[in-house]
Amino acid sequence: MLKIYKTSPVEKKLKKCKKITTDCWIDLTTPTKDEIDRVIAKTQIDRDLIVKMLDDEELPRIEQSSTATLVVIDTPYFKANPNDHNYTTYPLGIIITKNNYVITVSPKKTFVLDAFKQNKIKDFRTAKKTRFLIQILNITASFYLKALKNVNNDIAQKESVLKKSTENKDLIDLLEIEKTLVYFITSLKANDLVLEKLAKGIILPLYDNDSDMLEDAIIENKQAIEMSSIYKDILSSITDTYATIVSNNLNIVMKFLAGVTIVLSIPTMISSFLGMNVPLGFIANNNYAFIIVITVSLLFSLLIAIILHRKNML
Repeated sequence: MLKIYKTSPVEKKLKKCKKITTDCWIDLTTPTKDEIDRVIAKTQIDRDLIVKMLDDEELPRIEQSSTATLVVIDTPYFKANPNDHNYTTYPLGIIITKNNYVITVSPKKTFVLDAFKQNKIKDFRTAKKTRFLIQILNITASFYLKALKNVNNDIAQKESVLKKSTENKDLIDLLEIEKTLVYFITSLKANDLVLEKLAKGIILPLYDNDSDMLEDAIIENKQAIEMSSIYKDILSSITDTYATIVSNNLNIVMKFLAGVTIVLSIPTMISSFLGMNVPLGFIANNNYAFIIVITVSLLFSLLIAIILHRKNML
């Protein structure tokens, strides 16, 4: 899908355009071959810069060619339902051409760019390409922080559920959250390297307040890395704790069943002995033999039960 945007110099708002013109923003999301050809024909950039960004596994980095500079970052992405707060990450490529075009390329629709399209970003101009890039980096870091708050809320919710019942589904949900945090930590650390390279001012020139904005993005990104690591450690601790609880509960049940088996085996043993084809003395001809046997069995069982209870087996 190809969309073209440009900020109006009068209204200073982003508007959709039909034609690719200088200082416009070209947004490509899973583009077709015809759309790629159209962009290349107008911007004169290397086809490889766009095509390689359609790979879901593309790593964050900065790449320069004779016609443009490609900056690749990882952005958070909902796996399925946004309400489930299960995330993964997908690459987003920002291409700044030497003939005054900005191109964003992603294999999936990214929510990071929605704020720009909805005119929610202050001082956003498609003509200010370096600032546009830094604003994307800033929004991405903020989006990670918001996603991490959702993840933290999910952890607290799952923990409250686990206090009542420790079912496999609940533990699997925690595993999914832990996978999200692993994706985040890996992506954020890679994004951090990109930010540090840009901060040197060698790749792209920084103007006016660009350095301050970039520094804010670096700070937020590092904060997101720290939060992700803390949440992952907490989650690992919770998972280990409840795994131990499940194992301990199983041991308690097995210990109880073993104690019950021992207690119930006493009447069985006595009945087996008395059921043998041997002389039983006075019991054989006693009218109360059955009651005597039952009473003796119960007394022995009660005695064994008391002993096992004192040993914390019942």
